[in-house]
Amino acid sequence: MNVTESLLHPLLSTASARPLLTHYDDAAQTRIELSAATLANWAAKTANWLVDEFDVEIGDPVCVRLPTHWQTAGVLLGAFWCGAHVVTEADDARVVFLPPGDHDVAAPQAIVALDPLGRGVPGGVTPPALDYLVESRACADDFMPLEPVPGDSPALMGLSAQEVLDTARRNAEKTGLDRRSRVLSTLEWTLPDGLLRGLLGPLAAGASVVQVTNADPAKLDARRDAERTTADLLA
Repeated sequence: MNVTESLLHPLLSTASARPLLTHYDDAAQTRIELSAATLANWAAKTANWLVDEFDVEIGDPVCVRLPTHWQTAGVLLGAFWCGAHVVTEADDARVVFLPPGDHDVAAPQAIVALDPLGRGVPGGVTPPALDYLVESRACADDFMPLEPVPGDSPALMGLSAQEVLDTARRNAEKTGLDRRSRVLSTLEWTLPDGLLRGLLGPLAAGASVVQVTNADPAKLDARRDAERTTADLLA
Protein backbone atom coordinates (compact mmCIF):
# COMPACT_ATOMS: atom_id res chain seq x y z
CA MET A 1 0.00 0.00 0.00
CA ASN A 2 2.08 2.87 -1.30
CA VAL A 3 0.99 6.18 0.25
CA THR A 4 2.42 8.41 -2.47
CA GLU A 5 1.21 6.32 -5.40
CA SER A 6 -2.28 6.15 -3.87
CA LEU A 7 -2.41 9.94 -3.45
CA LEU A 8 -0.74 11.15 -6.64
CA HIS A 9 -1.44 8.60 -9.36
CA PRO A 10 -5.19 9.43 -9.64
CA LEU A 11 -4.26 13.10 -10.09
CA LEU A 12 -1.48 12.38 -12.57
CA SER A 13 -3.84 10.38 -14.75
CA THR A 14 -6.56 13.05 -14.87
CA ALA A 15 -5.09 16.48 -14.05
CA SER A 16 -1.31 16.34 -14.10
CA ALA A 17 -0.90 19.99 -15.15
CA ARG A 18 -3.41 21.40 -12.66
CA PRO A 19 -1.93 23.42 -9.77
CA LEU A 20 -1.78 21.02 -6.83
CA LEU A 21 0.33 22.83 -4.24
CA THR A 22 0.73 26.59 -4.08
CA HIS A 23 3.06 27.76 -1.32
CA TYR A 24 3.12 31.27 0.10
CA ASP A 25 5.62 32.42 2.69
CA ASP A 26 4.35 35.75 3.94
CA ALA A 27 7.58 36.48 5.84
CA ALA A 28 9.73 35.94 2.75
CA GLN A 29 7.05 37.36 0.42
CA THR A 30 7.30 34.41 -1.96
CA ARG A 31 4.83 32.34 -3.95
CA ILE A 32 5.60 29.03 -5.68
CA GLU A 33 3.10 26.90 -7.59
CA LEU A 34 3.58 23.18 -8.29
CA SER A 35 1.45 21.05 -10.57
CA ALA A 36 0.72 17.42 -9.75
CA ALA A 37 3.38 16.42 -12.29
CA THR A 38 6.01 18.73 -10.78
CA LEU A 39 5.32 17.59 -7.22
CA ALA A 40 5.50 13.97 -8.38
CA ASN A 41 8.86 14.67 -10.04
CA TRP A 42 10.29 16.06 -6.80
CA ALA A 43 8.94 13.08 -4.87
CA ALA A 44 10.42 10.66 -7.42
CA LYS A 45 13.83 12.35 -7.29
CA THR A 46 13.73 12.13 -3.49
CA ALA A 47 12.73 8.46 -3.49
CA ASN A 48 15.46 7.59 -5.99
CA TRP A 49 18.03 9.52 -3.96
CA LEU A 50 17.05 7.83 -0.70
CA VAL A 51 17.38 4.39 -2.27
CA ASP A 52 20.58 5.09 -4.22
CA GLU A 53 22.46 7.21 -1.65
CA PHE A 54 21.26 5.76 1.66
CA ASP A 55 20.06 2.26 0.72
CA VAL A 56 16.64 2.99 2.21
CA GLU A 57 14.42 -0.09 2.23
CA ILE A 58 10.79 -0.57 3.19
CA GLY A 59 10.27 0.23 6.86
CA ASP A 60 13.61 2.01 7.34
CA PRO A 61 13.34 5.18 9.46
CA VAL A 62 13.92 8.51 7.74
CA CYS A 63 13.90 11.53 10.04
CA VAL A 64 12.27 14.73 8.78
CA ARG A 65 12.76 17.93 10.80
CA LEU A 66 11.66 20.58 8.33
CA PRO A 67 9.25 23.50 8.43
CA THR A 68 6.11 23.61 6.32
CA HIS A 69 7.38 24.29 2.79
CA TRP A 70 6.89 23.02 -0.75
CA GLN A 71 10.28 21.28 -0.57
CA THR A 72 9.14 19.49 2.58
CA ALA A 73 6.23 18.07 0.59
CA GLY A 74 8.67 16.61 -1.93
CA VAL A 75 10.78 15.10 0.84
CA LEU A 76 7.83 13.52 2.64
CA LEU A 77 6.12 12.14 -0.46
CA GLY A 78 9.46 10.80 -1.69
CA ALA A 79 10.09 9.05 1.61
CA PHE A 80 6.63 7.47 1.55
CA TRP A 81 7.12 6.44 -2.06
CA CYS A 82 10.16 4.26 -1.32
CA GLY A 83 8.44 2.79 1.72
CA ALA A 84 10.42 4.65 4.40
CA HIS A 85 9.07 5.19 7.90
CA VAL A 86 8.94 8.97 8.47
CA VAL A 87 9.90 9.89 12.03
CA THR A 88 11.12 12.91 13.99
CA GLU A 89 13.78 11.15 16.08
CA ALA A 90 17.23 10.84 14.55
CA ASP A 91 18.21 7.67 16.43
CA ASP A 92 18.85 4.84 13.95
CA ALA A 93 17.55 6.96 11.04
CA ARG A 94 19.11 6.33 7.66
CA VAL A 95 19.21 10.07 7.07
CA VAL A 96 17.95 13.23 8.76
CA PHE A 97 16.45 16.03 6.65
CA LEU A 98 17.24 19.40 8.22
CA PRO A 99 17.07 23.11 7.32
CA PRO A 100 20.33 25.06 7.03
CA GLY A 101 22.12 25.76 10.30
CA ASP A 102 24.21 24.05 12.95
CA HIS A 103 22.86 20.66 13.97
CA ASP A 104 24.05 18.20 16.60
CA VAL A 105 22.93 15.03 14.84
CA ALA A 106 25.05 11.91 14.45
CA ALA A 107 23.04 10.41 11.60
CA PRO A 108 23.77 11.35 7.96
CA GLN A 109 22.40 14.83 7.26
CA ALA A 110 20.53 16.04 4.19
CA ILE A 111 20.32 19.83 4.31
CA VAL A 112 17.28 21.33 2.58
CA ALA A 113 17.92 24.90 1.46
CA LEU A 114 14.23 25.93 1.45
CA ASP A 115 15.11 28.32 -1.37
CA PRO A 116 11.99 29.60 -3.15
CA LEU A 117 13.39 28.67 -6.57
CA GLY A 118 14.83 25.31 -5.59
CA ARG A 119 18.47 26.34 -5.47
CA GLY A 120 20.97 24.67 -3.15
CA VAL A 121 22.40 26.03 0.08
CA PRO A 122 24.36 29.26 -0.60
CA GLY A 123 28.04 28.48 -0.25
CA GLY A 124 27.33 24.76 -0.04
CA VAL A 125 27.26 22.52 3.04
CA THR A 126 30.01 21.15 5.25
CA PRO A 127 30.81 17.48 4.55
CA PRO A 128 29.77 14.86 5.40
CA ALA A 129 26.40 16.63 5.20
CA LEU A 130 24.81 16.64 1.74
CA ASP A 131 22.87 19.35 -0.05
CA TYR A 132 19.52 17.70 -0.77
CA LEU A 133 18.52 19.99 -3.62
CA VAL A 134 21.84 19.72 -5.42
CA GLU A 135 22.15 15.96 -4.94
CA SER A 136 18.58 14.87 -5.66
CA ARG A 137 18.20 17.08 -8.73
CA ALA A 138 20.43 14.65 -10.68
CA CYS A 139 18.10 11.73 -9.94
CA ALA A 140 15.42 10.41 -12.28
CA ASP A 141 11.99 12.05 -12.51
CA ASP A 142 10.27 8.65 -12.25
CA PHE A 143 10.46 6.13 -9.43
CA MET A 144 9.79 2.42 -9.80
CA PRO A 145 9.61 0.63 -6.43
CA LEU A 146 11.44 -2.68 -6.42
CA GLU A 147 8.62 -4.28 -4.43
CA PRO A 148 5.15 -3.30 -3.19
CA VAL A 149 4.87 -1.56 0.16
CA PRO A 150 2.80 -3.74 2.52
CA GLY A 151 -0.21 -2.04 4.05
CA ASP A 152 1.04 -2.82 7.54
CA SER A 153 4.50 -1.35 6.93
CA PRO A 154 5.28 1.61 9.24
CA ALA A 155 4.95 4.87 7.32
CA LEU A 156 4.46 7.84 9.67
CA MET A 157 5.32 8.02 13.37
CA GLY A 158 4.25 4.43 13.97
CA LEU A 159 1.16 4.58 11.76
CA SER A 160 1.09 2.00 8.99
CA ALA A 161 0.78 2.94 5.34
CA GLN A 162 -2.85 1.79 5.37
CA GLU A 163 -3.58 3.78 8.53
CA VAL A 164 -2.03 6.91 7.00
CA LEU A 165 -4.25 6.65 3.94
CA ASP A 166 -7.37 5.81 5.95
CA THR A 167 -6.79 8.73 8.32
CA ALA A 168 -6.11 11.16 5.47
CA ARG A 169 -9.34 10.09 3.75
CA ARG A 170 -11.34 10.48 6.95
CA ASN A 171 -9.92 13.96 7.44
CA ALA A 172 -10.97 14.89 3.90
CA GLU A 173 -14.49 13.60 4.51
CA LYS A 174 -14.80 15.49 7.81
CA THR A 175 -13.97 18.77 6.09
CA GLY A 176 -16.13 18.06 3.03
CA LEU A 177 -13.29 18.14 0.52
CA ASP A 178 -13.46 16.68 -2.97
CA ARG A 179 -11.68 16.99 -6.33
CA ARG A 180 -13.25 20.41 -6.94
CA SER A 181 -11.95 21.86 -3.67
CA ARG A 182 -9.15 24.41 -3.50
CA VAL A 183 -8.06 24.68 0.11
CA LEU A 184 -6.49 27.67 1.83
CA SER A 185 -4.45 26.27 4.72
CA THR A 186 -2.35 27.84 7.46
CA LEU A 187 -1.88 24.53 9.31
CA GLU A 188 1.69 23.57 10.08
CA TRP A 189 2.64 20.09 8.90
CA THR A 190 3.54 18.80 12.34
CA LEU A 191 4.01 15.03 12.41
CA PRO A 192 1.73 13.20 12.30
CA ASP A 193 -1.51 15.14 12.84
CA GLY A 194 -0.73 18.43 11.08
CA LEU A 195 0.52 16.61 7.99
CA LEU A 196 -2.49 14.30 7.91
CA ARG A 197 -4.89 17.24 8.14
CA GLY A 198 -3.11 19.96 6.20
CA LEU A 199 -1.56 18.12 3.24
CA LEU A 200 -2.40 14.42 3.01
CA GLY A 201 -6.10 14.95 3.73
CA PRO A 202 -6.64 17.35 0.81
CA LEU A 203 -4.49 15.19 -1.49
CA ALA A 204 -6.55 12.14 -0.55
CA ALA A 205 -9.65 14.01 -1.74
CA GLY A 206 -7.95 15.09 -4.97
CA ALA A 207 -8.11 18.71 -3.81
CA SER A 208 -5.47 21.37 -4.41
CA VAL A 209 -3.79 23.20 -1.54
CA VAL A 210 -2.83 26.84 -1.12
CA GLN A 211 -0.46 26.65 1.83
CA VAL A 212 0.41 29.88 3.64
CA THR A 213 3.29 29.78 6.11
CA ASN A 214 4.17 32.63 8.46
CA ALA A 215 0.69 33.77 7.60
CA ASP A 216 -0.26 37.43 7.86
CA PRO A 217 -3.97 37.33 8.86
CA ALA A 218 -4.55 40.65 7.11
CA LYS A 219 -3.64 39.05 3.77
CA LEU A 220 -5.80 35.93 3.96
CA ASP A 221 -8.85 37.47 2.25
CA ALA A 222 -6.65 38.63 -0.60
CA ARG A 223 -5.21 35.11 -0.87
CA ARG A 224 -8.72 33.65 -1.03
CA ASP A 225 -9.69 36.04 -3.82
CA ALA A 226 -6.50 35.66 -5.83
CA GLU A 227 -6.41 31.86 -5.58
CA ARG A 228 -10.18 31.32 -5.77
CA THR A 229 -10.15 28.99 -2.80
CA THR A 230 -13.29 27.20 -1.69
CA ALA A 231 -12.40 25.91 1.79
CA ASP A 232 -10.25 26.87 4.76
CA LEU A 233 -8.01 24.85 7.07
CA LEU A 234 -6.83 27.44 9.56
CA ALA A 235 -4.48 27.09 12.52
